[in-house]
Amino acid sequence: MSSPIPSTRHPIIPIRSLLPELEGLEAAHKVQVRSVRGRFSRLRLGLLLLTQLVFLGLPWLQINDRQAVRFDLEAQRFHLFKLVLLPQDLIYLTGLLVISALLLFFVTTLFGRVWCGFACPQTVYTQLFIGLEKRFEGERHQRLRLDQAAWGPQKMARRGGKHLAWLALSFWVGLSFVGWFSPMRELGAQLLSLNLGPWEAFWALFYGGFTYLNAGLLREKICQHMCPYGRFQGAMLDADTLLVSYDAQRGEPRGKQTSKSSGACVDCSLCVQVCPVGIDIRQGVQSACIGCAVCIDACDQVMDKLQAPRGLIRYASENGAQAARLGWQLARPRVRIYAGLLLGLCLAMAWGLSQRDELRLDVIRDRGVMARQVDEGAVENIYRLQVVNLSEEARQIRLTLQGLPGAELVGSSSGSNGSTEFRGGEARSLVVAVRLSAPAAAALRLGKSGQGASSPIAFQISNGLGEQVEEPSTFVLPR
Repeated sequence: MSSPIPSTRHPIIPIRSLLPELEGLEAAHKVQVRSVRGRFSRLRLGLLLLTQLVFLGLPWLQINDRQAVRFDLEAQRFHLFKLVLLPQDLIYLTGLLVISALLLFFVTTLFGRVWCGFACPQTVYTQLFIGLEKRFEGERHQRLRLDQAAWGPQKMARRGGKHLAWLALSFWVGLSFVGWFSPMRELGAQLLSLNLGPWEAFWALFYGGFTYLNAGLLREKICQHMCPYGRFQGAMLDADTLLVSYDAQRGEPRGKQTSKSSGACVDCSLCVQVCPVGIDIRQGVQSACIGCAVCIDACDQVMDKLQAPRGLIRYASENGAQAARLGWQLARPRVRIYAGLLLGLCLAMAWGLSQRDELRLDVIRDRGVMARQVDEGAVENIYRLQVVNLSEEARQIRLTLQGLPGAELVGSSSGSNGSTEFRGGEARSLVVAVRLSAPAAAALRLGKSGQGASSPIAFQISNGLGEQVEEPSTFVLPR
């Protein structure tokens, strides 16, 4: 272990864009990334495996003979393990999006653009594509030689194999994306039998094609020119934000360490060779930097070989060592505001989900038949009921009528015990009639002193477990 570096306070170079210096040449420059090992590279690999385990693995997970996580657009419901959400539950999706945005702001305020460097899909799939490229074309120096070599059988085989592997991975990613909306196991069977549906095939090819284009061909150009996050990140940074920074006071002047006046930087350019966006961190903190910290790993390796202290490139802030302390970071007003909002929203979401009923009932009057007179002076009103069992288990649901003496339900399709079985997550539309006997109708009309009387009623459903839901409506008499 190297000894800790004495901290010095020095201003961080302001974030700036590379575009004025490159004068349009940046888009034509192809970045060939050198492999590096280190603590931040291992962290990136771990997050890559975690994100892909979630994205590629969750659609295959089954609970109660159905897909554990699925956006079922046709049935208009979202299955999240044992939770079933309907379009009426859009507030929870909105809350999840707001929490995600606040979490992004919170992390960016603390550590800069680490989302881009460690977990962004563009970064993750670029890593995967570079890994496949390395398998076919070798390390950075071998790929550079292959770029300059004339086309021949060997180059065609290596390049062709690489692109075939990229296309296969892209299609698998596209199929997994579709699996979040369609039954994944059915998609797998359809793919093996070459019987994939037209919409499933379109979206798999569409999403897979963009994966191939963005992660295989465009790569860092997406981060530098298309993604807006790198442009407005400055609004979320302050003097205490920890950013990947080069210690110019210690490193300059660069060169071989042949004299005492030389700085710690030996100008090996490894920090540039490992950078996935091809920038030189020694030129200052730049808007193109995605905060992946692989340049820190590369520089630490060089410092270890020179038996010099690590930290020539490190996470640092304008306020120096003071901002590196966790207590100082959490005491910042902006961090406290984000943390408070995050905690409040998470508690509100948890409370809302815990108080959410497993039953849902919506009542709609039949506008075509407001009220009708039937045999022996009885009066009927027609209603359409939407009953949903939000539980994952089958439930015996009983429908009853409250609030109107002398009225009974007709056509509720109940079983012998007055209840109907609903499968887990099942929604069913029921057309029922409420029939009021002639004496009760006469009494209601008399009590209301005239024609066109009405009375409030309530439909009630229960699942036999003590949970019940009541929905009000109105019973009217014909004029």
